[in-house]
Amino acid sequence: MTDTPPQSLPAPDSDEDEADGLRKIIHVDMDAFFASVEQRDNPELRGRPVAVGGSSGRGVVAAASYEARRFGVKSAMPSVTAKRLCPDLIFVKSRFDAYREASQQIRSIFRHHTDLVEPLSLDEAYLDVTSDRFGIGSATRIAEMIRQEIRAKTRLTASAGVSYNKFLAKLASDQNKPDGLCVIRPGRGAQFVQSLPIRRFHGVGPKAEEKMNRLGIETGADLAARDIEFLRANFGSFADYLYRAARGIDLRPVRTHRTRKSVGGERTFSEDISSGSALRETLDRIVDIVWERIEHNKARGRTVTLKLKFTDFQIATRAKSVPYLVEDKAQFAVLGHALLDEAMPLPMPIRLMGLTLSKLDQSGDPARENSSGDVAKSISQADPKCETAQLSLF
Repeated sequence: MTDTPPQSLPAPDSDEDEADGLRKIIHVDMDAFFASVEQRDNPELRGRPVAVGGSSGRGVVAAASYEARRFGVKSAMPSVTAKRLCPDLIFVKSRFDAYREASQQIRSIFRHHTDLVEPLSLDEAYLDVTSDRFGIGSATRIAEMIRQEIRAKTRLTASAGVSYNKFLAKLASDQNKPDGLCVIRPGRGAQFVQSLPIRRFHGVGPKAEEKMNRLGIETGADLAARDIEFLRANFGSFADYLYRAARGIDLRPVRTHRTRKSVGGERTFSEDISSGSALRETLDRIVDIVWERIEHNKARGRTVTLKLKFTDFQIATRAKSVPYLVEDKAQFAVLGHALLDEAMPLPMPIRLMGLTLSKLDQSGDPARENSSGDVAKSISQADPKCETAQLSLF
């Protein structure tokens, strides 16, 4: 792709000039990415409910088309449940080579506009276009162009959110899915956030939502009405994030190199297993798979965690930390087997086993983030005047 400025752009609006100190952030999220690639490549699937994943009794939905989502089919849902919700659901096997190829095309489009791209997965990324490569100046216009380029070059659709920080941009990209665009302008972030149900806050899962509801917190406005002491008393370390989020505050920059926190893998079995020999053989296979990923990422860590999901879907984890870096597969395997031996005999058969290496060595990594410093800084800057002081629009 040549670095030539896009043609036939409308003249910049006078209210879209950049304000000093404000970032211009875009979050792009592909629409039902895996399923959309399958529908694009197979015309017979277009307009029909499609799930990417295994259709067997132990299969799990990796992605669902919007036609399937209308029936309540969701990613990570057991395939048997999905089929019960949507009897006409069509299962297709995943083709990660095709998804990676499309992802590479999309990232090339991102980097045509800015070098500050932070991929979150194959199908989504943050872009900082405060200083875009062609001097367009309008984050909204750049997001529109990116969506048009993605459609033209990949025949896929993307939704985008535009705002002045990452938290708000990600919320915005969810607002008008699929194939939509939402802009949260400076000065309007807190108001937008406080109108949302608490479940829309990223990181608030069903259990956290249930606890918040018991405490009378159902919306962003309810959350913003609680002081930091109340939140820390009830939510511990999660409180600082909640305090910032309720005010639309996020000081994290777009990082082109994300710090990996762990490397792992897991396996769901076609039949429950409980015998010692079968468990150990399975663990050896998982060690092989995970260590290959560890080597690929050049990761070294100090904590090994074993995950077991029992036949009743209850999950148990065991972890062991060592004072040295786990340098080879043999060490990794020894620690994994020690954790499994500690868990034996199992109270019931298991349907899934996983192994993870964490507390990774990050020394010398320029992208390493001092999260506690960011928290302290964001709390000190949580001044209700700060948003209204910077009202330049995008």
